[in-house]
Amino acid sequence: MMPKGKFITFEGGEGCGKSTQVQRLKAALERKGISVLLTREPGGTRLAEQIRSLLKDETEDPPCDRAELLLFLAARAQLVKNVIRPALAAGTWVVSDRFSDSTIAYQGYGRGLPLGIVREANDFACDGLKPDLTLLLDVDPETARERMRGREKSTNTTADRIERAGDDFHARLRKGFLELAAAEPSRIATIDASGTEDDVWERVWKSTTRIL
Repeated sequence: MMPKGKFITFEGGEGCGKSTQVQRLKAALERKGISVLLTREPGGTRLAEQIRSLLKDETEDPPCDRAELLLFLAARAQLVKNVIRPALAAGTWVVSDRFSDSTIAYQGYGRGLPLGIVREANDFACDGLKPDLTLLLDVDPETARERMRGREKSTNTTADRIERAGDDFHARLRKGFLELAAAEPSRIATIDASGTEDDVWERVWKSTTRIL
């Protein structure tokens, strides 16, 4: 029987540097002969990518907080069933830029929706799937803001609807992520995401080696 693949997720607030480290981890695992599938949330399937646009873009009718939660969960349910579970069953390692912890942090702590309801709905969308390892990239708010401004300038883009949620929202978000990590230290590794890209990568790889 083919061994089941491992499921690794990256979490963190805006400007923490996840996308860069996701790519570096994929390359490092592949150098070790491991088959790796990258995905992101919301996204990863045709339906989920359409939902991503609804969530990220500014419109005349933006989703209210409850609708936002349900849209994220719909995208996740589709991704779990059609992409993540089949890949893991085939022995492929899956590395995801965000997963279920983001919903608890963003919609629970950030938006202030009832945590019990958010957790229950989240569990339903995940259908029992949990990451083998979650890498939480934590960075102070000022550094995060500087990185976001630099990214917008270099890519000639503007912040999306969620990125513009305000300092209080992002402070609650960070608090939520850190509380989640404190509650599950065996799964969630908190990574100091300050310093250079190489500095952060060394910390990411050191935490990843515990499941190799």
